[in-house]
Amino acid sequence: MKKGDHLFLIDGSGFIFRAFHALPPLTRKSDGLPVGAVSGFCNMLWKLLTDARDTSVGVTPSHFAVIFDYSARTFRKDIYDAYKANRSAPPEDLVPQFGLIREATRAFNLPCIETEGFEADDIIATYARKAEAIGADVTIVSSDKDLMQLVTANVHMYDSMKDKQISIAEVIEKWGVPPEKMIDLQALVGDSVDNVPGIPGIGPKTAAQLLEEFGDLDGLLARAGEIKQVKRRENILAHADQARLSRRLVELRTDVPLDLNLDALVLEPQDGPRLIGFLKAMEFGTLTRRVAAACDCDADAIEPAALHVEKAEAAHGPDLDAADPNAGPSAAPPARAGARGKDADVTGETSPAELAKSRADAFATAKIDKSCYVTIRDVEALDDWIRAASETGLIAFEAEATSIDPMQAELAGISLSLADNTHTPAGGEICSAYIPLGHKSGASDLLGGGTSENQLSMPEALERLKPVLEDASVLKVGHNLKFAYLLLKRYGIVVKSYDDVMLMSYVLEAGKGGQGLDSLSERWLGHIPMTYKEVAGSGKAGVTFDMVDIEKAMTYAAEKVDLALRIWLVLKPRLVAERLTAVYERLERPMVATLAEMEERGITIDRQILSRLSGELAQKAAAFEDEIFQLAGERFTIGSPKQLGDILFGKMGLPGGAKTKTGQWSTSAQVLEELAAVGHELPRKIVDWRQLTKLKSTYTDALPGYVHPQTKRVHTSYSLASTTTGRLSSVEPNLQNIPIRTTEGRKIRTAFISTPGHKLVSADYSQIELRVLAHVADIPQLRQAFADGVDIHSMTASEMFGVPVEGMPADVRRRAKAINFGIIYGISAFGLANQLSIERSEAGDYIKRYFERFPGIRDYMENTKAFAREHGYVETIFGRRAHYPDIRSSNPSVRAFNERAAINAPIQGSAADIIRRAMVKMEGVMSKAQLSARMLLQVHDELIFEVEDAEIEATLPVVVSTMEQAAMPAIAMRVPLKVDVRAAHNWDEAH
Repeated sequence: MKKGDHLFLIDGSGFIFRAFHALPPLTRKSDGLPVGAVSGFCNMLWKLLTDARDTSVGVTPSHFAVIFDYSARTFRKDIYDAYKANRSAPPEDLVPQFGLIREATRAFNLPCIETEGFEADDIIATYARKAEAIGADVTIVSSDKDLMQLVTANVHMYDSMKDKQISIAEVIEKWGVPPEKMIDLQALVGDSVDNVPGIPGIGPKTAAQLLEEFGDLDGLLARAGEIKQVKRRENILAHADQARLSRRLVELRTDVPLDLNLDALVLEPQDGPRLIGFLKAMEFGTLTRRVAAACDCDADAIEPAALHVEKAEAAHGPDLDAADPNAGPSAAPPARAGARGKDADVTGETSPAELAKSRADAFATAKIDKSCYVTIRDVEALDDWIRAASETGLIAFEAEATSIDPMQAELAGISLSLADNTHTPAGGEICSAYIPLGHKSGASDLLGGGTSENQLSMPEALERLKPVLEDASVLKVGHNLKFAYLLLKRYGIVVKSYDDVMLMSYVLEAGKGGQGLDSLSERWLGHIPMTYKEVAGSGKAGVTFDMVDIEKAMTYAAEKVDLALRIWLVLKPRLVAERLTAVYERLERPMVATLAEMEERGITIDRQILSRLSGELAQKAAAFEDEIFQLAGERFTIGSPKQLGDILFGKMGLPGGAKTKTGQWSTSAQVLEELAAVGHELPRKIVDWRQLTKLKSTYTDALPGYVHPQTKRVHTSYSLASTTTGRLSSVEPNLQNIPIRTTEGRKIRTAFISTPGHKLVSADYSQIELRVLAHVADIPQLRQAFADGVDIHSMTASEMFGVPVEGMPADVRRRAKAINFGIIYGISAFGLANQLSIERSEAGDYIKRYFERFPGIRDYMENTKAFAREHGYVETIFGRRAHYPDIRSSNPSVRAFNERAAINAPIQGSAADIIRRAMVKMEGVMSKAQLSARMLLQVHDELIFEVEDAEIEATLPVVVSTMEQAAMPAIAMRVPLKVDVRAAHNWDEAH
């Protein structure tokens, strides 16, 4: 090596940490070997080498080496036995990848360097100082703060994830001291992850102030008596020796014995065949193709390399914990000062679990500082924020609008939040901004509307925001992003690359609490946010958001994105730590765009049909009213619970009456159903009347009011996080609860029609929950019946009652069907007796006989309850968790309810996951098949499409295949999934 050469030193252990913890788990398809860290390492190294060899980029290295930790035992352990004593062993999935990553380094034709007894940082320090002494330049590829003490005019650091160089100025900007004082700063602050003690109560900001005042650590300790703050002075005097010990632990050695000298680190040309052989052995197809193209090699002609999978002890692995856990494509930039308490340090957590805990502890006590919120009113300021978002690769955002209906709302403004204090335009720390775009002046509005002054032009602002919101390399964070996604799509912006904290929380804690931003803020940040009512009022005094004073709107909107970003920082590492990343990324996040597209499309209804049905329902309800009054012996308001209760239990003296907390008789649907089941006519008539009037008010009368004035279609809104099991629900209007077991309910579906030249296609999973039950409980009889295409209810009836399948009476099949579905929902003998209008003892005998014929179902139920009691949750076949914390309740009825729910959740939730997978895949499948079918609705186990007449024949098999294979490749179902599909002019005919 000579003067003018340039040495790149790669922190290999840091690369491993980023690759393993920042990316989803990955296994080799042929044998299930964990290779996620190897894949991430190879991709990062290839990009780094590709950029390094590109002379147009700027810096081109002449020498190159990858440095690893040899083991956790180093000379520092001899100095201080408690050093890194709190470290947990590397994850089991990572251990076999250590050796493969070293093999990867050699396959890249790069020096792979490690030295027993020393950490990678010491080796890097030794090489850096030797190269610098010769007059060469050095770039250390890492973001680890422990290496910042090495930075000089000729030694720089490079954060490859953020594409950011760290020189002397950047160290000073981040830590408040130059690189040569980083050792003393770390000695004062300590490191909880490495178990470096430091001095209690001293954080980075305080340490920087003390070093500026006293020069260095020795000067500070010698003059500690001069410190004015009593507590600080006492701490430093009491822990002076601890600080000196800490300095010995954090100071990097520059005299490590090296097996390879600097000349041996020359960057050699890539050995294409060798690298391709390794990549093919790892089964990394995409990277193999890239390398083959770059090296001009025929990958097909190269055999996979023969590799030995190292079964090394965890101790002989890289020191992962020295790396910066905040780095990586899915990790956060540094949190604001004060986010972990005064003068806290945010780097150094050892694993996702520890990072998650430290983040949760930190943000639970952090103060929300609204004083740094700003209003963006000019293009230059907006450009600064956009540039910062592009540089950091992360921004939180929210769209504020005039309505909660994204199909009709007008955009009032957009709020942004950044967390990297290196780039934040507003002066450091997490800060948020609001961009008012459509606010109006109240006075002007009375005269016909007027835009408030000093706002950016909406077209100009959106034109500038569009590139960053559509940039897949910039992660957008928000809460309930489907609203903003759909609203902005109407303005020509299709948001790409996003994380929704509502869905992250839903994956982590479904069943534990609400997923609203206010609930999450209180739960994780200990902060009660402003309410919309506080800002815009309510009732007659309420105004739309565009009428709210801009400064008031700014505080509300900026706080929302501030909170969303903080919650993201808390929850993101939990997904990795709890192995739920795949559930979030494959079942939840993709549904944002999928459902937004469906909501935007809407569906056509026939108002005339609804009007006619409304009249019919009114006539039938009137007839029921006459009968009800005759049975009651007087006229009364049927819709009044008080008057109805007085009639049933006061005047008529019917049994089973119970009063509510208000002192009124309970007339719930369950109470009326129970009375009707034992033969009381009046309650039965009231139940029927209620059903008719609800259909009329909820659907035939209300649906026309939901027709969009421009599209002339009805656009429902799907709720992604409102059920514990993962089922979707819909509102405004609710299209998932239209009853289909009654003639009137089916007639309502006839009003949902296709447009001219099209048909509606209904694709419905057949008995999917029973099929899932047969899969998870592994019931041989049910599996065989489904495999043979036998009618499952007839088969069950035959098994239980000894009746031949052929010629089976309908009533017998009906009873078996009620039991089949009832068992899934944990039905009791009482409930089954009500359904079948039989004695409770007979219903109990049915259930007992069912379990005798299918013992595996009883085993499944008992095992599921036991698992739920132990863990507090149950899981679907795809790993989704449904929490039931009250399953251990001392209240028998509460406990029993949670047990029934826990039994059902893996079945209903797995079915919900399967249809989600189908929905996410459907758009791509249709596009690939060059079909124009549009998915409009999802109703539990059914998908509704609108298809051109000419494409019906081609579309149906594609829909069926996609839905029936939806579980693959994640799960190979033990029973086949079956989809019934039909095309017709209206929904009822298609179903």
